[in-house]
Amino acid sequence: MKDLHSDFYESLPLWRDFTLLSDPAQFASVPDDWVVGVADIVDSTTQIARGRYKTVNMVGAAVISAMINALENKPFPYVFGGDGAGFAVPPSAADIAAGALATLRRWAEEEFEMPLRAALVPVAELRKAGKDLRVARYAPSTGVDYAMFAGGGLAWAEAQMKSGHYSVEPAAPNAQPNLEGLSCRWSNSPAQHGQIVSVVVQPTAQATERDFADLAQSVVTMAAELDRSGHPVPENGPPMTWPPPDVGLDAHVSRAGGNLFAQKLKLLGQNLLIALLFLTGKRLGQFEPGHYRRMVSQNADYRKFDDGLKMTLDCDPATLDRLQRMLDEARGRGKIRYGLHVQDEAMMTCFVPSAMRDDHVHFVDGASGGYAKASEAMRV
Repeated sequence: MKDLHSDFYESLPLWRDFTLLSDPAQFASVPDDWVVGVADIVDSTTQIARGRYKTVNMVGAAVISAMINALENKPFPYVFGGDGAGFAVPPSAADIAAGALATLRRWAEEEFEMPLRAALVPVAELRKAGKDLRVARYAPSTGVDYAMFAGGGLAWAEAQMKSGHYSVEPAAPNAQPNLEGLSCRWSNSPAQHGQIVSVVVQPTAQATERDFADLAQSVVTMAAELDRSGHPVPENGPPMTWPPPDVGLDAHVSRAGGNLFAQKLKLLGQNLLIALLFLTGKRLGQFEPGHYRRMVSQNADYRKFDDGLKMTLDCDPATLDRLQRMLDEARGRGKIRYGLHVQDEAMMTCFVPSAMRDDHVHFVDGASGGYAKASEAMRV
C-alpha cells in the first residue's frame, strides 16, 4: 500500500538563501505516520581523546550512506551531526531503516570497536510528548540539497535513544551495510583567516521560537560577513595528497568483509589515478577534475539547522570575539545553550554516488573534535 505522504519531502521547495531558514515559517511539518531514525557513537568523547575523530565522523556519515543506498537514492530528510546522524522516513521505509541501523550497529562494533546506538521513534510519539518535527530543504548548489530540522523532535528522539528507549538491536554477527560511495580521500583544509570554529547553538525551554529565530538570524548574518560566509573549504576544493591520509580507514569502510590489505592496495591505485587527474587537470571521459573540485566546495554541508544551529566556520579573531559576546549575552538571558570548539583545520567526509554527476555529498566538521567537542562544551 502506498503511503499517503511518501512524497512529502520531495514536494518541499528548495531554498537557496541560508539566511531565510532562520524563519520558522519556511519549515513544513513531517506527517504523523513517519518515523525518525537517530544514531550516535557511545562515549565519542573517549574516542576523540584517542585521536579517532576521523573514524567517529566516518561512522556517523555511514548512517546516512547506508540509508541512501538502502532507499535506492530516493530523497529523504537527513542531517549529519559529527558523531552521529538523524533522518526521517515514511512508514513504508520503516523496516528498511530498522534493518540498516541494525546492520550498522553490528558493523561499527566489529570493524572499529566503536559502539553505536540507534533508535526509531514514531513522529506521532514525539508529538504526544509536546515536541514537533518540521523540515526544510536547503540547496547550497544546483547539485545537492540538505534537510534542515526544527521543532525539537529530533533532539527529543536523541534523548530517548540515550535513555534506552525505542532501541534498534544489532544485527547478527558479520552483517555488512551497503556503504558504496562513502569515502574520505581529501586532506584537511587549514584555516585561511584565523581558526576553524565549530559552533553548536540550541534554544532553552525559556526561549520562544521567535527568540531563537532572531538570535539565529543575527548569528548567520554575522557569519555572512566573513569571506565566503565563513566557508571552511577552499573554492577549488580541499587539498589532495598521495597516498591519501586516511586510506586505511577508507579500506575498512569499503572492504565489505573482504581482505583489508587487498582493499588498501586497490584504493591506493585508484587514488593515484585520481591524484594525477587533479594534478594535471586532464579530463577522463566525462570526468572533468576542475569542475568536480569546484562542486565539492559548493556542495559542502558546513552549516545547518538541526533543532538548533550548527556551523563550521573559517573565522578571523575579531569576528570570533564578536560571536562569543553575542552568544554569551543570549545565554545570560536564559535563551540559549551553546558550545564552541576552535581548531586549525576542517575535515570532510564524502558520499559520492557517481563522480560523473554533481550530486556528491560532502559533510564538513572541525578536524580535532568539531561538533562533538562543541556539544561537550555546551554541557559544561
